[in-house]
Amino acid sequence: MDSRQAAVPSPRRYANGVARREAILDAANELAIETGFAGVSLRELADRAGMSHPGLLRHFASTDEVLLALLERHESANNAWVAESGIVGDRGTLAFVELAEHNATVPGYVELFTTLAGEATSPTHPAHERFARRYEMLRALTAEQFRRAVDAGLVTARIAPHDEAVRLAAAWDGLQLQSLYDPVIDVPGLLRGHLAWLTGASSPVFDGLAHASAAGGAADPGHGGDGDATRGYAVGRARRDEIVDEAIKLFAAGGFRGTSLQEIAGGVGISKATLLHHFGSKDSLLIAVLRRRDERAPAGVPSPGVAPLDLATGLADGARQNSREPGLVELYSVLASESASPEHPGHAFFAERFRVGRLYFTAMFAALAADGRLRPGADPAFEATWLLALWDGLQLQWLYDPAAVDVAEQLSGHLSQVIVS
Repeated sequence: MDSRQAAVPSPRRYANGVARREAILDAANELAIETGFAGVSLRELADRAGMSHPGLLRHFASTDEVLLALLERHESANNAWVAESGIVGDRGTLAFVELAEHNATVPGYVELFTTLAGEATSPTHPAHERFARRYEMLRALTAEQFRRAVDAGLVTARIAPHDEAVRLAAAWDGLQLQSLYDPVIDVPGLLRGHLAWLTGASSPVFDGLAHASAAGGAADPGHGGDGDATRGYAVGRARRDEIVDEAIKLFAAGGFRGTSLQEIAGGVGISKATLLHHFGSKDSLLIAVLRRRDERAPAGVPSPGVAPLDLATGLADGARQNSREPGLVELYSVLASESASPEHPGHAFFAERFRVGRLYFTAMFAALAADGRLRPGADPAFEATWLLALWDGLQLQWLYDPAAVDVAEQLSGHLSQVIVS
């Protein structure tokens, strides 16, 4: 028998191999929904897929290969749906709502793409280039849709198609992230509200959103916290600062789950036991990192006592300030996406951060409306949610392509459409 013929698998063997690969990808999808993909091992995947570790290695040599294959499967299915539905056509911008509604029905789609988009901002991540190309293509396609919609008279607002494409993709990403922390965030509904304004209608009122965001007691972002940083001798405080700084660097590159305490301790030049003497657990260290990030990047956190108009017009300056600390922006994007899983120790911190941010900016827009400075028909709760989502999404795109996305400029462009001069 010809050796080349012998190497060709039989139809049954080929079908079995395809079925096993699909089982592995199904398991990876389940884990991505439950805990995020960062830090998942091949042994965990094998166990979830019901096969041995050596058996899994016959199909995938690394978790990176699994991840890229899972992305490809989701993208292929999504592209097929878009082609079959025919939503990209003469209806222009209205297609975005339909696509968002479809995405929400696909198990794991929003969780996987939202968390991975944040995690892959690190240039060392295996999916980094894939997401960079994806955003570049998305901006181009969306800008073309807006141009067609403007030419067809579907968009009555004065917009620059390219800028509107950048901002729509950004807000969409940010809304999906918020929805993983608070199910009251209706992504298709919020997109529909924004597109309604572009076509000449008033944005719908989101009183329910504001009420739901304000309901309930405040979550404690410091649960399992980092202890009192003012205690102890100066040497001890300095050591804690070293540990936090090293954790910031490593968490930004590899995420919380993908970084071990041993790696952090090694970077500082201490033992793991010494690290645990200063921080009782990895969860406590994470909270200290999140607090330090907000202290060092105050532009992303609402500040009390600032006049509403001054705050609104100063947001672009805050974005410029954040851009001077790209490592902190990357840290935020990585951890905010990874913490979307309810089991993650950072989940309560970010859920509370989004809740407080929405309430604060809702009050800001309400004050602007009372002064006659908010565009007619705009709803403060809607605008607050959109603004937070837009800022997060713009920072995400900026991390992939800083030359193509100017966060401060795009925020200014958006606010000029919302605030009456």
